[in-house]
Amino acid sequence: MVKKSVLAAALVAAAALTLSACGGSDNDSKKPIADVSTEARTKAATVLDDPFTKPNLVLTDTHGKKYDLREKTKGKPTLIYFGYTTCPDVCPLIMSNIAIAKKSLPEADRDKLQVVFVTTNPEQDTPSSLGSWLKSQDPSFIGLTGDFPTIQAGARQIGIGIDAPKKEKDGTVISMHGSQVIAFSPKTDKGYVLYGEDTTPDDYTKDLPKIIKGEKP
Repeated sequence: MVKKSVLAAALVAAAALTLSACGGSDNDSKKPIADVSTEARTKAATVLDDPFTKPNLVLTDTHGKKYDLREKTKGKPTLIYFGYTTCPDVCPLIMSNIAIAKKSLPEADRDKLQVVFVTTNPEQDTPSSLGSWLKSQDPSFIGLTGDFPTIQAGARQIGIGIDAPKKEKDGTVISMHGSQVIAFSPKTDKGYVLYGEDTTPDDYTKDLPKIIKGEKP
């Protein structure tokens, strides 16, 4: 096992934990979110030495119905991302990249893959508005909203920091949050692979077939 200091540094580099209005706060960026094997990572994927337990989150989906994350995605390959619909750049890019890669999969694999987008700005991202935004990305994507403390606590369970949304002088709302995508294995339901915001559609296209099988990319 590599020393924690080395692991933290490797993770920061691999996950591209840079700050932006759609990134994370300064305090969050200095916290290592997991141990990572430097031997097991590729340019895009970071394989975690100590996988995350799936967040214990019960929120509301885009149809206004209760959604128990652990129950609904149990035994299914799952990508989880925390962001918000009015994000100017990072969030729509990440979801678009995943959507592009998902289209390249065989239909059976597309049906298996669960892509979950949890809003970090629940006051504005209602089930209806969240549903409309995700539909433009991929109609199969799952959108979740709820009260902010619950969402923040769920994000922390997988090492992602979220600050409460703030309104700027011009009326725009900024939500500072970690921009990592966590992949959960259908075999163990553990979050074992991390992707940073610089992951490309080609990166996802290459890795998703393995993620769907619960293999290391």
